[in-house]
Amino acid sequence: MKSMVILPSWKPDDIYPSRLAKSAISYQHPLGLLYIATCIQEAGHEVQLVDGAFWTHREVIEKVREFKPGFVGVSANASMWTKAMKTAEDIKAIDPGIHVTAAGPYPSAVEEKSLEQCAAFDSIVIGEGEETVPELIARLEKGESLAGVAGVAYRADDGAIIRNEPRPLIEDLDIIPIPRRELLGDFDKYESPPGSYKEKPIAIVMTSRGCKARCIYCFQMKGERRIRFRSVENVVKEIEELVNHYGFREIRFLDETFTADRERALKIFRQLREKKLKFSFYVSSRVNTVDFELLKEMKKAGCWAILYGAESGVQKNLNTMKKGITLDQTREAVKASKKAGLKVYTPFIIGIPGETYEEALQTIDFAIELDPHYANFHSMTPFPGTELYENIEEYGTMSSNTDDYTFEGGAFVPYTMTGEQIDELRTLAFRRFYSRPGFIFRRLLEVRSWYDFKTVAKGGTSFFWLWVKRDSLKVDRPAETRGSAKKGDKG
Repeated sequence: MKSMVILPSWKPDDIYPSRLAKSAISYQHPLGLLYIATCIQEAGHEVQLVDGAFWTHREVIEKVREFKPGFVGVSANASMWTKAMKTAEDIKAIDPGIHVTAAGPYPSAVEEKSLEQCAAFDSIVIGEGEETVPELIARLEKGESLAGVAGVAYRADDGAIIRNEPRPLIEDLDIIPIPRRELLGDFDKYESPPGSYKEKPIAIVMTSRGCKARCIYCFQMKGERRIRFRSVENVVKEIEELVNHYGFREIRFLDETFTADRERALKIFRQLREKKLKFSFYVSSRVNTVDFELLKEMKKAGCWAILYGAESGVQKNLNTMKKGITLDQTREAVKASKKAGLKVYTPFIIGIPGETYEEALQTIDFAIELDPHYANFHSMTPFPGTELYENIEEYGTMSSNTDDYTFEGGAFVPYTMTGEQIDELRTLAFRRFYSRPGFIFRRLLEVRSWYDFKTVAKGGTSFFWLWVKRDSLKVDRPAETRGSAKKGDKG
């Protein structure tokens, strides 16, 4: 059956403030869709992947019209849900006979409710789709019912919504085929924010799935608080293919915690060194899973940067988020990483449940104390399926518009702050962190190439608007998330 998988059309301004979008935008491989498309192709079907980051909505719909698929899978997180619904509705307007399925974090979180919200979807995939989607398409091709297809909720002929049994998670991740990057088309169109990479093109890789942490703002499959690992051999095989066959020069590992299994990480680093592959890489990790020796091996293998979710400079607020780390662990990890020669990225969150204005100022001070190479200051977001979302009345107020569910949006305000205070604090954080003479001097000393110059120039442009236009990060918040706290309110 001719099949198509789609990421709905979106623009940078949908996520980032317009004046800052050019320096913050990130076009990354839609890895989840790429896995699904590869599995559909392996099952013997003709498949197209359409990444709406590079096409208007009208162009996406026209591609469906031209390809004439029998099955279309539309991916959506919370902030993309309204776009996904519009995409499904317009596909049905072309041909009501096309079976349209929703998949991704949002349908997996709200489950059959997503079918109630949009009549244009015939079914949804709940959880991992690598096994579910090919089985669903096989049923459609034979004209059979979707009854019994694990991990699927669907609309029956009489209009009733039926939810099948959940599909168990894939325990052996090595059985999932390595994604076929040619399905993406031109690699050069994928771009990361200036300063967040060394070389292009950049590939996205996940060597594991899941996380042991219990952070209240992070979505995990229900009951899933563990990590499933791909084998070292399988990971190295994919990296060899990316470098030698596709010609990628940098890899970004998207694992929640790449270093969760220290010995496995060391084996990967050592095998990569033995292969003498010419590429650099960037990882994300937790501050309580690294040490200097591990970081040195990482650097030797080609790693140039590491990201730690520092989140807050107040231990009480880390505990509220169930982050499972201490401030001293963050200090030690950042110090050890810089000593090992790695660039350090530390995102922070403003607007944590129970956080006061004064405590947010302490977080800004902590970011400056750590002195990472880059810091970001996000808004807290109550993604569906998270503990924060499910217990919102305990923590604060929440927008009813899923379009607001981005790290830069105004979806959540704790009872101890106002929305205006969050916007003000984020602006203050960026201004204080990036206006330090020592930081500016270091960045200028790092300019070694035209790419370095463009990186500094784009960053400087964004910083200019933060100074000139004090409301650059101001969010147009719905009334329910403006809040009523006063400065200094301890909650």
